[in-house]
Amino acid sequence: MNINWSALGSTFGASVLITVAVVGAFCLGMTALSRRERTTGGAAVASLSAAVLSFALCASAVGYGFYLIGHK
Repeated sequence: MNINWSALGSTFGASVLITVAVVGAFCLGMTALSRRERTTGGAAVASLSAAVLSFALCASAVGYGFYLIGHK
């Protein structure tokens, strides 16, 4: 049995990077939502926009993962 260690390492590195990026985007979205509750006016709209964008990024990453898993 042969193990391609470079492919395994690159897969591990890519999965760690994507995981950190998705978790970071989710944390930014949660922070933006909590700031929205404390502010009023234009700042609240900007915080909501940032939260929606962050959560959309998370959802698109998860959707792309599902696509890669289920694509024939």
